[in-house]
Amino acid sequence: MVDPTSVFLAPPLPGLDTRRVTADMLWHALEGPLQSPWLTVEDVGRSAQDRPLRTITFGEGSTGLLLWSQMHGDEATATRALADLVGFFATREEVDLHRRLRQHLRITMLLMLNPDGAQAHQRETADGIDINRDAVRLASPEARALAAVRERLQPAFGFNLHDQDVRRRAGPDGDQVAFSFLAPPVDIHDTWAPVRARARQLVATMAAAALDALPNRVARWSEEYEPRAFGECFQRAGTSTVLIETGALRDDPDKERLRTHLAALLLTSFDRLADGSWEQTDPAVYTGLPLNRPVLHDLHLTGGTAVVGGRETQADVALLFDDPVAHQAPRLAELGDLGQATALERFDCTGRWVVIEPLDKRSPGVVAPEDRVHIEIRKDGPEGPIAAEY
Repeated sequence: MVDPTSVFLAPPLPGLDTRRVTADMLWHALEGPLQSPWLTVEDVGRSAQDRPLRTITFGEGSTGLLLWSQMHGDEATATRALADLVGFFATREEVDLHRRLRQHLRITMLLMLNPDGAQAHQRETADGIDINRDAVRLASPEARALAAVRERLQPAFGFNLHDQDVRRRAGPDGDQVAFSFLAPPVDIHDTWAPVRARARQLVATMAAAALDALPNRVARWSEEYEPRAFGECFQRAGTSTVLIETGALRDDPDKERLRTHLAALLLTSFDRLADGSWEQTDPAVYTGLPLNRPVLHDLHLTGGTAVVGGRETQADVALLFDDPVAHQAPRLAELGDLGQATALERFDCTGRWVVIEPLDKRSPGVVAPEDRVHIEIRKDGPEGPIAAEY
């Protein structure tokens, strides 16, 4: 995988350093890079609230790629990664990778398909439509714009870029998922037609690179057939399409590290497509990925003594965070025996006291599931030194 810290990547573009990115923020950050002669910008439609839908194209090669992001307005990690790639394409012409890509590929990016949803920080469009369930009816102007771009360009490969629910683990024993991949099915029979087989080969190439950088954090998305989704529709139309879902990493509250990993992963896939080496990857890398599995809770505090209102109980504590990416604003999920429950993380509190202070003051000294809480893990008794807190 292209090293995220290497000379291949320009520094992340400023102004896009939070998980909430609007169209105004994006196009302001790209004002400088878009002056580059290496890039072509085209308006391809307007959103329901009349915001521009634009593509940015790099390269003049024979293999066409189409990437789209922020189809769901509150999923901006890939938008930021693509913006970083725009910065690379605009400024790093002296790098060999830049030359290879522009000679062999034609890369078209629709960085923000749902600018109205981005403005409202919601999944759906301003009209309440999930664009990824609008690939057949094309009721929304955003879906019509994406379908028209694909029809006109006829790209060989499509990249459908999303953020996934972060409460997912790579198989039953893996870590929190950083990336999930899918070669979308073309029918309910899970048929491996040539177009989908090419997508599987590309996914295998990307998954192998991701596993090198983030072992135990790469998974396979569920393969249920969804005929209304763009991945399935584009696959059926002849564009080998891959789904990439970005998860989360501990201590990466704004997904800045994952943003850079994703940019590096995309550059790696472009490089493999440009030199043809993607065809040598064993497709079993994809089929061998663990499934992207949900978990019940964010954090388990196990083996300690729970303290509520001064009362001590031998009980495990399960927490859910209102912001599970940043591990902020915990709520009590469960108190008791968590032996069969699942969580992203476990903290062994044996020999310690887990002091639970309810922040919802319904009744003094009483706590219940869903209550917002403050947690202190103490040593040497319930009044002892604090070892950790949430």
